[in-house]
Amino acid sequence: MWQGTPQGVGGYPKFFLILLSHESLENYYKMNFALMQYHKYSLAELEEMIPFEREVYVFMLIQYLEEEKKRIDSKKKAF
Repeated sequence: MWQGTPQGVGGYPKFFLILLSHESLENYYKMNFALMQYHKYSLAELEEMIPFEREVYVFMLIQYLEEEKKRIDSKKKAF
C-alpha cells in the first residue's frame, strides 16, 4: 500500500475539495439535516464518512425511496 505524504500541489485536501466542489454548503447542511431527521443517521456518522462514501449512500437512499414510491403507487392503482 502507498504510504507517505501526498506529492503535488494541494495533496489530499485539494482532492477532497474537488470531490465536493459540486455541492453547495447550504445543500450539504440541508442533506445532513434530512439524513438525521428522517433516516436516523447521527451527525458523527455523517461527518466521519469519506466524501464519496456519503454520496454513494445518498444515491442508494434516493433509489430506494423512488422504488418505494413506485411500489406504493402501483398498490394504489390496483385498488
